[in-house]
Amino acid sequence: MDVFQFQSQKQTSKRIKKRLTQDQVRLLESSFNYEKKLEPDIKIQLARELGLPPRKVAIWYQNKRARWKNQSLELDYKALQLRLDNVIADKRKLEREVGRLKGELQKAQEMLLGFKPTALPLSSLSASGDEDGSSSFPGNANCCWENAGVVQVDELYACLIGAEGQPGNSNGHDFYAR
Repeated sequence: MDVFQFQSQKQTSKRIKKRLTQDQVRLLESSFNYEKKLEPDIKIQLARELGLPPRKVAIWYQNKRARWKNQSLELDYKALQLRLDNVIADKRKLEREVGRLKGELQKAQEMLLGFKPTALPLSSLSASGDEDGSSSFPGNANCCWENAGVVQVDELYACLIGAEGQPGNSNGHDFYAR
């Protein structure tokens, strides 16, 4: 047997792949949309309706499930990527806000440190702007300037900054907590 005859026999033994018609694909798609997993009895029923071998229906389902899973993963990835982008944008906004607030705190601390320890009328220190000079800051034994009428700047600073030198936490009160 020469090479030419061997190649021609090889070509004739190849199966010709038949493509599914649009109606067959439509029926398979509607069946797949109804149920992603192909049961044996449905496979045989579809094969009869389509005029295809059950094996071909099973392979179509297997391929379709693989494509569907990949598409689902891509959609999930895009949704997660969008959520990540939104979270990163929110994080940047919060970082800018923290920077702005730190700047305000530093300015307030510099203003307090720049004052000489003198007596000030309590009404000039009102945080809420009430006529009686009351403040929105919680009071305690060491920060009793609410009813005194006069307060030393050092006392106010100690009350706002705290004994430990950390802003906002004085004697168990966190003035910057939300």
